[in-house]
Amino acid sequence: MSHAAMETRLLLRNGEQLLLALVIPLLLLVGGAQAGDVIDLGSGRRIDVLTPGVMALAVMSAAFTSLAISTAYERRYGVLKRLGASPLPRAGLLLGKVLSLLSLVVLQLVLISVVGVALGWRSQVDAALIAGTLTLVLLGTAAFASLGLLMAGSLRAEATLAGANLVYVVLLVAGAVVVPLSSYPDGMRDVVSWLPSAALAEGLRAVLSGAGLEWGWVAVLLLWSVLAAGLTTRTFRWE
Repeated sequence: MSHAAMETRLLLRNGEQLLLALVIPLLLLVGGAQAGDVIDLGSGRRIDVLTPGVMALAVMSAAFTSLAISTAYERRYGVLKRLGASPLPRAGLLLGKVLSLLSLVVLQLVLISVVGVALGWRSQVDAALIAGTLTLVLLGTAAFASLGLLMAGSLRAEATLAGANLVYVVLLVAGAVVVPLSSYPDGMRDVVSWLPSAALAEGLRAVLSGAGLEWGWVAVLLLWSVLAAGLTTRTFRWE
């Protein structure tokens, strides 16, 4: 727990990571809600479509982009090597990172929910909605964190920095995060629906609209989690 607290403090002191994890999603939520018809978000209320998508973006920002970049530079500067040689077992090191990451995700979702409500977003909260949201967020966090560690543990820090930001932008623009999957052309929709960003965003839209948990999106996130975690276990280098 002490390592998790330290990781959280370091995370909250990092301006670049806070920009990715908190500032950009909140700006996108406020700007998108006020953008009128500049961006086509389908037939539903803009704020009801946008808020779950921004939640998915926030999870992706923290669990993939921020985690990949910070871990890559810790690896480059030998921080991971020194921690790995300390009395703290490597499992404890990873657990501390996971707990720190989950703390940030909770903070993100709370802030986005508060801003969304202020902008007119409404959702009927019940046990099914809470359970469905937790399931999707935990699986989404696992999938993106595994992908982030896969990149950070196998590429140089500079390549990770460029690659993580590039993936972030591509998924933001074409990963069904902000624009719902229903607005994509049929051929593209079939491909995008297999992305973890689409599975998390569309799953959250369904749950938070009251439609319930769609198990197809759960399966996609679970598949990404298992595959990425397996590859990370085989390829991650501590130095």
